[in-house]
Amino acid sequence: MLTIVALVAYAGYAETMRLIQYMDLQIRYAGIRVQMKWMGWKLKRQLVKDTTSFDKFLKEYKDGE
Repeated sequence: MLTIVALVAYAGYAETMRLIQYMDLQIRYAGIRVQMKWMGWKLKRQLVKDTTSFDKFLKEYKDGE
């Protein structure tokens, strides 16, 4: 809290609010990047699983002809 009071005294209210908004956006963006990384891992695992299933299907299909 003392840091915010010092920032307001040094830079003014408007600039301090801009700095706080910037920090808020950076924190939100970091959360979104973590979610995107997690979704990428899940998608990659699903694609690997689907690829093995598709390879098995192709082998059975070719054996049936």
